[in-house]
Amino acid sequence: MSMQLSVLTDNLPYLLWGAYPEGELGGAALTVLLSLGSALASAVLGLALGIGLSLTRGLPNLLLTAGIGFFRAIPVLMLIFWTYFLLPIVFHINVPGVFSVMCALSLIGGAYLAHSVHAGISGIPAGQWAAGMSLGMTHFAVLRHIVLPQALQMMLPSFVNQWVTLIKDSSLAYIVGVGELSFVAAQVNSRVMIYPAEIFMFIGLIYFALCTGLAWCADRIGACFNTRYDGQLRQAH
Repeated sequence: MSMQLSVLTDNLPYLLWGAYPEGELGGAALTVLLSLGSALASAVLGLALGIGLSLTRGLPNLLLTAGIGFFRAIPVLMLIFWTYFLLPIVFHINVPGVFSVMCALSLIGGAYLAHSVHAGISGIPAGQWAAGMSLGMTHFAVLRHIVLPQALQMMLPSFVNQWVTLIKDSSLAYIVGVGELSFVAAQVNSRVMIYPAEIFMFIGLIYFALCTGLAWCADRIGACFNTRYDGQLRQAH
């Protein structure tokens, strides 16, 4: 058993943060950074696109829906290839693989979250809008101060589910040579040539810890948000 565990202890620093500080950051640390950056970017993009879906009508809404549907229909792996090879051609710059992967994950994640935001806003009764407008508030003021605080409570589970998916999809970064967790695990397994079960079971535990930790943090944030919002309602009454 000690020999089987030694493959983990001997390679633990490389699995956790790659060759850093002597080389590039990698392993679990890079997976966390990839997931965090993609989650934040997809949340901002999804919120903007979802609000656009809710407020636009006619041709603009049709074009926006078509664009979002396009990114929802593209496999993540294909979009990573496109961003990695197409962006240098379009902008004539050398785009790092990490940025290409983060861009692809953000676009697809934002497209999925856009419909969650749209559904959350649509779930607020029309009377909420009318009440805010009757107080002299602008359309955007009603959206910001009345509609979104309520809609975010309904959106949170969808956001968490999409962010968990982003953590797992970050493993596709290996295809363009980004040294995230799955990539370095494959390197260790190829170098050691024994005990693949121990290596990849450990990697699975890290992914499980990241996804579970994200869900736990989201639950705590949601509970705090609900408590704060309920307190504001009691003060208003």
